[in-house]
Amino acid sequence: MRAFVLTGPREFAVQDVPEPRAAAGEVVVGVERAGVCGTDVELFSSEMPYLREGQARYPLRPGHEWAGTVTAVGEGVDESWLGRRVMGDTMLGCGVCRRCRRGHQHTCADRQEVGIRGGRHGALAEALSVPAWSLHALPDDMDWALGALVEPGGGALRAARAAGCGPGDRALVLGPGTIGLLVAMFLRGDGVEVHLLGETPDSLAFARSLGFDAGWSAEEPPRGLAFDAVIDCSGASALPALAVELVEPAGRAVYIGLAGVPALLDTRELVLRDITAVGILSASPGLEETIALYASGAVDPRPLVAATVGLGEVGAVLGGRRPAGAGPGPKIQVDPRRPG
Repeated sequence: MRAFVLTGPREFAVQDVPEPRAAAGEVVVGVERAGVCGTDVELFSSEMPYLREGQARYPLRPGHEWAGTVTAVGEGVDESWLGRRVMGDTMLGCGVCRRCRRGHQHTCADRQEVGIRGGRHGALAEALSVPAWSLHALPDDMDWALGALVEPGGGALRAARAAGCGPGDRALVLGPGTIGLLVAMFLRGDGVEVHLLGETPDSLAFARSLGFDAGWSAEEPPRGLAFDAVIDCSGASALPALAVELVEPAGRAVYIGLAGVPALLDTRELVLRDITAVGILSASPGLEETIALYASGAVDPRPLVAATVGLGEVGAVLGGRRPAGAGPGPKIQVDPRRPG
């Protein structure tokens, strides 16, 4: 089968690789759609810390936002999975440690991460193998683009829920990329007044096209407004501190974006203003609710998808090139079976 392979920093190829086999307890999924994520960009550029720490190494096959059809099941797996439309958890805990036993397998110290860590091949390929327990069934009428948006949606939903907001509350989302806009959509669905802060006029203009009219620039952040929560979905090292500065006393600062360098927070601000700071690592606990919200139509993130490309265009996308004819959205998806 064909797969996109990172062979080194900024080095890549579409290669013919052996088709995956369904080991005991695992399934093979034919990938219908996969998303390109900021984590994939960090693996491409070699900025991902896992590469320095030895938890990931080249060559590697990225891709952790995916949807597809189960084509084979291994020993011990219920055969009813065959032919099912599914997506899967990225975080694959060991299943036996204290964290896994407590339901926090996404924080397992020995976890694999699909397409990222521990040698588990990713979904920028025609097929991948994953443990059956990591699967989440998709409704038969959910299209592949929406199915591949469940994984980023799960993390965004957790961030929105961590904000602790409801009707009558006001929240500020820092960074109107894919995750930031998903957070904004989930907050709006909960009746929250949502504001967004972005770096470029184009990103704010796109947010306005989705109905988010309250936009602010990073150069002129909103001051004098009471924000019950600020959610940092950016990768800017200065914004975690700004989140604490702008949130109301007794409010919540939620962090799901990661900067490439350490970001500093003055914990005196947290203590003296009674602010709760929350970090969100993964989508794992939010996947089922995300599927339900998408299926009901309460949230429809498909306008975020700017283009769908083949495996042969992934390298250019990771290098920062927009596909020809791409729309204004921040997300690029991949159809691994598309020629090219």
